[in-house]
Amino acid sequence: MLAIIEAAGWPIWPLILASILALAIIIERFYSLRAAEVAPPTLLVSVVQQLKGQGLTNEMLTKLATDSPLGQIFAAGLRNVKSSREVMKESIEEAGRAVTHDLERFLTSLGTIAAIAPLLGLLGTVIGMVEIFGSQTPTGGNPAVLAHGISVALYNTAFGLIVAIPAMIFYRFFRARVDNLAIEMEQQAIKLVEVVHGERH
Repeated sequence: MLAIIEAAGWPIWPLILASILALAIIIERFYSLRAAEVAPPTLLVSVVQQLKGQGLTNEMLTKLATDSPLGQIFAAGLRNVKSSREVMKESIEEAGRAVTHDLERFLTSLGTIAAIAPLLGLLGTVIGMVEIFGSQTPTGGNPAVLAHGISVALYNTAFGLIVAIPAMIFYRFFRARVDNLAIEMEQQAIKLVEVVHGERH
């Protein structure tokens, strides 16, 4: 691996940094976007049971708000439980937008890495080509400099694509997961509003 880095020259270092950042974001998002943590499937049932049994308490709201992203949305709605259905829905929608924004954290960075990695690879390619042409003299070329220029050009191009392709795949994957979770939370929140206002049992 060290031999490849040496052959690729200094342009490889920004790509290595980009790959480390992309890997860190992918691992963090896999952990943070687990469906059971974002929108626990039993949360709606337990909230409805607590409402019918003990009623609404400050402790319950505080626990809900810190429980999960879906709990934050429920807590925002329940704080306006005595208001009209429209006011309760508006507060849920506002909380939903904030929660969705949090779920999208770091995804812009991952998308940026996917976009710039091929450009960084292209930069390395250009630098390699400059070395190749710089090695040519009227009396002939230096084979060692020529070989190094070719390796810089090719390694950087390849590594740029190696970083960009998985980064783009995971960017799309996480965007789809956030969209699915947002829809799931919206449906759960609508059910809560209907239960609170007696439209559903």
